[in-house]
Amino acid sequence: MTNTIVESVYGKLQGEQINGVFTWKGIPYAKPPVGSLRFRAPERPESWEGIRDVCSFGPVAPQSQREIMEFFGNDISNMSEDCLYLNVWSKGADDKKRPVMVWIHGGAFVSGSGSSSWYDGASFAAQGDVVVVTINYRLGIFGFLHLGEIGGEEYATSGNCGIQDQVAALQWVQENIAAFGGDPNNVTIFGESAGAMSIGVLLGFPSAQGLFHKAILQSGAAANVHSSEKATKIAGHLLATLQVEPTNLSKLEELSVEQLIQAADLVPPMSLGPVIDGVSLPRHPEEAIADGSAKDITILIGTNKDEYNIFSVFDPEWKNADETKVTQLFEKTFGPLVPLISSYHEGNQPLSQELYNKLLTMSVFTYPAQRLTELQVKQGAPVWMYRFDWETPVFGGALKSTHALEIPFVFNTLDTPNTENFTGSSPEREFVASQMHQAWINFARNGNPNSEGLPEWPQYNLNDRSTLIFNIESVVENDPNRKERMIWEQATMMMKS
Repeated sequence: MTNTIVESVYGKLQGEQINGVFTWKGIPYAKPPVGSLRFRAPERPESWEGIRDVCSFGPVAPQSQREIMEFFGNDISNMSEDCLYLNVWSKGADDKKRPVMVWIHGGAFVSGSGSSSWYDGASFAAQGDVVVVTINYRLGIFGFLHLGEIGGEEYATSGNCGIQDQVAALQWVQENIAAFGGDPNNVTIFGESAGAMSIGVLLGFPSAQGLFHKAILQSGAAANVHSSEKATKIAGHLLATLQVEPTNLSKLEELSVEQLIQAADLVPPMSLGPVIDGVSLPRHPEEAIADGSAKDITILIGTNKDEYNIFSVFDPEWKNADETKVTQLFEKTFGPLVPLISSYHEGNQPLSQELYNKLLTMSVFTYPAQRLTELQVKQGAPVWMYRFDWETPVFGGALKSTHALEIPFVFNTLDTPNTENFTGSSPEREFVASQMHQAWINFARNGNPNSEGLPEWPQYNLNDRSTLIFNIESVVENDPNRKERMIWEQATMMMKS
């Protein structure tokens, strides 16, 4: 068993070997963020004597139970505020200097963990000889409560604790991953949804500079940050709900995890997330990227064709909605843009749920991804863009190529429990998974996703907007979302004027 024992900077770790892949789970990368460390930047973990057993996952970050996340394979049965742990998969703890991939999970900044069965790194390690790291980070009120304007210097970066946790995990990788057979000079960060949105922030986050070399953003970009003003307003609401005086913030350390989560569940979705706090994140990441903060980072970025379907298909508001109700839903979401949208809609057809989903997919996911891509391309950085078009047959096919569907294809974890509930069981899935899995491996290895079995995949440029469409028969299309993109570019100009 000695080859499962690794000497980290902080002490010895005993993992296990399963089917030729070594795993070390539940490794602490920071001190438990409890007591006086609640709402503070993470601190380096304590060292230990002897050999620490790391054969099971650490606790997940505090979060509410959410049906959609359970559907995505999220297990919160072991949950604790002491949650800053990571997991490693590798073919061997040797000096081979393998490419390293660090996964940042999604979940709207309030849910998820690095230990979901969907994120098992064994296939990447076995098939790609890549070292995979998955991490937990603080979520919701624990990770993104901006108290800087209310509590002063002591809380200056509290609104970005979750992002600072991710930076601490990347620092741990730099210091330790060589002992697990990984190359600290070839680190790719990859993530989906809030994980990809986190990566968009990390591309413009000063303390993350130099900690990674490539980035893969799945269904997320650099657009999802709050202004200090907005984040302070949310914090004010939460303090009032918790009956904590702004002059007595230390009382927050005495409240139970349950009290904090219950209060946070009352604010609208996506209210808690990264903040332009002027200290840890001095300005909007898109501005930093436009000025070259990530010009040395090679990027693979993409979205799913029907991202928004999962959010609207089960929305009771759409059930049996007549034309009047549909118009109301459009007006509620798009306001003054409805006439513009209608003018682009072919042959004056009535507004529909399908169009609603398409436009929200564009505005929330595809358009921000294209914006980030164009900022990077202008810096001369190589960027590859994809779109995932394979449609799931579950729920009568209503979900199509929805949000998060690509994850088990990327990780090649289609045979994990519960995955068939989301993807169905057709054998054709394996073919799509092998294409995506290999493309991600090649990108991590050498910064280029091209691989056998895929058509020649050109880098993205502003003339062609070449995009690889992943499906049973993958093809390259130029500017595949042109119609929605034109609507959204015009809409953005209208909103600015």
